[in-house]
Amino acid sequence: MSGEIGKAIVFAVSQNHALKLAHIFNLMADRMFPGKYQSDFAVQVTSQIPEAQQFTINFTNNNLLGSANFLPAYKTSKARICVTVGMMTTGYDCPDILNLGLFRPIFSPTDFIQIKGRGTRKHNFLEELFDNSVKDDVSHPDKTAFKLFDFFANCEYFETEFDYDEVLELPKPKGKSGERAEGTGEGGGGPAGTYEHLGTDILATVKEETIGYEGMKIDRMFFEQFEDAVREDVTIAKAVEAGQWDHVIDYVNREVFDKPEEYYTLDKLRKAAAVDRRLSLREILEKVFGLIPRFKSKDELLEEEFAKFVADYKPDEAEAIPAIKMFFKAYVVSDQIRHIIESKDFTGLATNPVFSSRDFRAVPAKYRALIPEYVKDYVSLNQFAA
Repeated sequence: MSGEIGKAIVFAVSQNHALKLAHIFNLMADRMFPGKYQSDFAVQVTSQIPEAQQFTINFTNNNLLGSANFLPAYKTSKARICVTVGMMTTGYDCPDILNLGLFRPIFSPTDFIQIKGRGTRKHNFLEELFDNSVKDDVSHPDKTAFKLFDFFANCEYFETEFDYDEVLELPKPKGKSGERAEGTGEGGGGPAGTYEHLGTDILATVKEETIGYEGMKIDRMFFEQFEDAVREDVTIAKAVEAGQWDHVIDYVNREVFDKPEEYYTLDKLRKAAAVDRRLSLREILEKVFGLIPRFKSKDELLEEEFAKFVADYKPDEAEAIPAIKMFFKAYVVSDQIRHIIESKDFTGLATNPVFSSRDFRAVPAKYRALIPEYVKDYVSLNQFAA
């Protein structure tokens, strides 16, 4: 939907490296898509480039170097790749990014989290599709994943090699002359000279790995650090033991969140927990203090809610139970389904990938009205949001 390749950000080692990478990408685009690009497939976005900051804004707004001409009804930048060094990492928001390229090593876990965070933004691509007649044909408009191309084994480094428990020593103070104290090393710049590779440039191996709901180790470690912090807080521990949840939640929001050094937030903890639904702060704290063994998945909660519904209404139509359950789950998790049912615009079910017109007809008429009313009265929808 967004042209030959989804929008990408590539992180290079240096300004010169960024320039070379952009040139290589443009040559590749000219080979793959003859005549469609004139050195505007990839663009260098670094501090040496005039208007570089405006480039980042235009990339977000899908008009960097003009608009793509592959799908007339879809608005997106003609430039598909921004090659950067120190920009577009922290605080940059471009939710329709589908690819990140790591062409440099990363040694800071904070930097790694920030960089991969450029790809975790949610997005509905219908926002760029301005032909309403085409929208009905798009069955999966939401961004569900992004790809991270890692050429320096950064993922492996933070998963298996990085020492999360290492205590870093501060550098010794300088003497009066401004030189480092004895035994601290001579310092100095990086290695002199350059390296020129004249051999073939072939990838030895390519390994593709899908990151599941368990997340990466760097995310799990963030959650574990939060667990340690709140367990050691006497005020929180006593309030949890006494069941004073309002006090606990208020205290955590005031005294724990958004504080140096870790800057814990509920959103970061939700991502680190890697659960397929929205966790509440109370759930997180219950898990921390061992009051619940684990976080239940979205489907487990749906099964529990449906079991309560069946216990209350005891449907006689045993053969229709699967259809009733399917409608119940779809109505709870999909705001689109709820809108279709509430507005009675049932034509919207014809192309809906979650719950179709055929599925709806299989539900006994009694439950088509009963389930929406039950959900509104007894089911908290917030916990099922992604």
